Amino acid sequence: MSVPDAHELPLIEPDLVALDADLGGTKDEVIAALAGMVAAADRAEVDGLVADAMAREGKSATGLPGGFAIPHCRSAAVRTGSLGFARLSRPVDFGAKDGPADLVFLIAAAEGGGADHMKLLTKLARALVKKDFLAALRAAGSREEIVRLVSDVVSPKPTEGAAGATAPGATATGTATGAATGATAATGATAARPGDDAPGAQRGRDAAGAAPAAGSDASAAKRRIVAITACPTGIAHTYMAADSLVAAGEEAGVDVQVETQGSSATTPFAADTIANADAVIFATDVGVKGRERFAGKPVVESGVKRAINEPAVMIREALTVADDPNGRRVQGGDAAAAASTGAAGAGGLSFGAKVKQVLLTGVSYMIPFVAAGGLLIALAFLVGGYQIVDVSEDTVLQHSLWDLPAAYGGAAPLAVYIGSVLHQLGAAAFAFLVPALAGYIAFGIADRPGIAPGFTAGAVAVLIGAGFIGGLLGGLLAGVVAYWIASFDVPRWLRGLMPVVIIPLIASLVAGGLLMIFGLPLKAINEGLQGWLSGMSGTSAVLLGVVLGLMMCFDLGGPVNKAAYAFAAAGLNQSNPATLQIMAAVMAAGMVPPFAMALATVVRRKWFTIAERENGTAAWLLGASFISEGAIPFAAADPLRVIPSMMAGGAVTGAISMAIGVDSRAPHGGFFVFFAISPLWGFVLAIVAGTLVACACVLAAKAIGRNRTEPSPADADATVAARA
Repeated sequence: MSVPDAHELPLIEPDLVALDADLGGTKDEVIAALAGMVAAADRAEVDGLVADAMAREGKSATGLPGGFAIPHCRSAAVRTGSLGFARLSRPVDFGAKDGPADLVFLIAAAEGGGADHMKLLTKLARALVKKDFLAALRAAGSREEIVRLVSDVVSPKPTEGAAGATAPGATATGTATGAATGATAATGATAARPGDDAPGAQRGRDAAGAAPAAGSDASAAKRRIVAITACPTGIAHTYMAADSLVAAGEEAGVDVQVETQGSSATTPFAADTIANADAVIFATDVGVKGRERFAGKPVVESGVKRAINEPAVMIREALTVADDPNGRRVQGGDAAAAASTGAAGAGGLSFGAKVKQVLLTGVSYMIPFVAAGGLLIALAFLVGGYQIVDVSEDTVLQHSLWDLPAAYGGAAPLAVYIGSVLHQLGAAAFAFLVPALAGYIAFGIADRPGIAPGFTAGAVAVLIGAGFIGGLLGGLLAGVVAYWIASFDVPRWLRGLMPVVIIPLIASLVAGGLLMIFGLPLKAINEGLQGWLSGMSGTSAVLLGVVLGLMMCFDLGGPVNKAAYAFAAAGLNQSNPATLQIMAAVMAAGMVPPFAMALATVVRRKWFTIAERENGTAAWLLGASFISEGAIPFAAADPLRVIPSMMAGGAVTGAISMAIGVDSRAPHGGFFVFFAISPLWGFVLAIVAGTLVACACVLAAKAIGRNRTEPSPADADATVAARA
């Protein structure tokens, strides 16, 4: 029998559906069973599909509120995009906070079908949050009925409108799911606007997913908000805020689309998506990339954490601003134009919040230079020894692989040369630290015209010896001057030269010149700080370790944490032992929270949900890698118990590290840069002590607040599964 062409196969068919089946007690077994169904239909290779689906599962939970899960992957093992479905007789935990899932979809996308994969995932996810669609899936009596329900959502067929025709170039969609009977009913159609195929597009549809009938009240159309989320590192808060806003929008019947400007590649909004939006939300701790795209739009701004804690409030504020003719709007194309209004208007940032945002923008862009440069230098020490500092420059300039230098300090000639190359590469990257800080602080104020004068001011700060403080002030000065010049109303013929010639020229001259002329006091402050750090010993060093430990564990990757890290990394000087000790204390304290919560989930397993225990397992590796964000899920769920406990542990670790005199020549890496830490036993001792203290504190806090008569979270999970 011939196999149909892959492109002709439907996404889902009856052979890919299992009803009221027991596929095992774990998500691994369920995913393997669904992958087997896809492979049995000759659509994929089972082993490769299972491996890729489980790899994706390891990145973040695919269970969602409402009792469903969407494991998915893009895999070379998939020959044609497929959708497997199981309605489970025994619900299985997929990491959702509200319990196990009884409805599971496996999306198997071909490796080259990235855009289609995301569209499919988004369409299905949006349908699944609708109670009538979930009810229809649970009530369906046959596999064919499931196929029909899902196909009507994922791949709706064009239908004729009320007048019997569809507007030229438009796609009509208008199918609703019947919750009571599980059948589908035509409800009329509306022409899809350009961009409706983009992930999350819902313009013109009501909360049930169907298009308003012709002649219906225009107010029934769903409101649309676009949002930007971004945090300094783009790892945790960025995506947590995005999820919170989308979920709150669904609850309020508002279509919220989010552009996450995180550590992975960013997919910008289409122009028509922005044009059709009623309002904009900027939930960022750093500057917004491409802010000029939103010029004139009603806007609400905040730090990224507010979007996590108060997403519904922000959505209401955005709609209020949209309905207010005098409400705040995104000004022009400048990243800080809104700062001119201060806190005026609904949703405006205060002056203090704007300054914090600008400074964090600089720190965010500085960190990659610190990490790359510092780790390269640490590797140079591993290869060539610590004495490589004295010979690396001459070695690189005067020798090559075919003309190796003489042995030095016991290292072989090849090791000396390779270590020298690594050291010089690291030093070159590290040299951009202050200029990058200043350049992107200016960028946060004046957008792209501020980058050149900011970098120039940072380079001047290095030249005159003003260091980190000089770079910070120079960036602020360059950004303010660039923003001020950009506000001039110039003739049209001159506008094209403003951002590329006039603003960088004048702002560089003013900021760089003033810093060079009046930089001696800054140099004195910088040298005084270095001298104070070098002279620290005994109680003063321990006290500084306590303060740094408290800061590192206060907000787990937030502004306070980043401030402590930036202080240590920017001041790191391989020839100054005090700066190496500060770096070690900061890194050790930042590793405590994920370790402590991971240990807590082992010691009192029943006090944590299944999802929390899975997060605890991942937190071991995150802690070892110096990623404090590994404790965020626990802090978000129980901040009053978790955060003070983590701070106690961080303070102990910082104090012990400074008391022993542990130093770290690498600014990042955790245990993976053990070769750059001395003494290693002291580093480990400080972390173990802080972890035990933090774990004991958090368990004691949870014990005090527990009602001994109520079931544990683990027992509650088991009860939910049994009842299901």
